[in-house]
Amino acid sequence: MTLDPKLLGILACPQDKGPLTYDEDKQLLVNERLGVAYRIDDGIPVLLIDEAEPYTPASSN
Repeated sequence: MTLDPKLLGILACPQDKGPLTYDEDKQLLVNERLGVAYRIDDGIPVLLIDEAEPYTPASSN
């Protein structure tokens, strides 16, 4: 499932209010600045600070 680019453009991280990126393979919204990710349940982003998961980007090697 892809995320609507318009939705991604208005979503912000609840912790630092900055932009999020979309990891389509893992179905996560990612804040690499803080190293956290938020899951997407049935197409609905779960942007709760208590639900954030640690996130480490995959290496490109």
